[in-house]
Amino acid sequence: MSQHFKALSAVLPVVLREQDGREEVLLLRRANTNYMDGRWDFAGSGHVEEGETASQAVCRELLEETGLVAKPGDAEFLHVAHRIKESTYYDFYFEIRTWTGEPSIREPEKCSGMAWFPVDDLPQDMIPNRRRVFLLSRTGAPYSEIIYHTPEEEETL
Repeated sequence: MSQHFKALSAVLPVVLREQDGREEVLLLRRANTNYMDGRWDFAGSGHVEEGETASQAVCRELLEETGLVAKPGDAEFLHVAHRIKESTYYDFYFEIRTWTGEPSIREPEKCSGMAWFPVDDLPQDMIPNRRRVFLLSRTGAPYSEIIYHTPEEEETL
């Protein structure tokens, strides 16, 4: 009997707040991770661990990386992106509008900055697939597919 194909799952919390009449999203600048270092990413992104649901994982990762406490019931499903490169990923995006705590860098060895950005003025050096999916999710699209044929495509999506 052949073995079943295994895919990886990641979670991405889209932490949103209202500030001075504008909606803002919390991002962090990746460092020393071997994936898109120097680029802005959703604060609290990470992998789903064995035995945990995606909503549990997004809350765990958010706490580990930012110190923000959210409950799985506060993580509203936003989008899933089926991403294929060398490995296959299912990226689960969740909107987080309710949390406790103040965001801070909890993994300084993996993060060189954290900031709030207006949702209509995202940084140009944001991870391209994250930017694309965020903009798609704002239109109500619940699903997308991203297939990279070359490493350069991931940088410019």
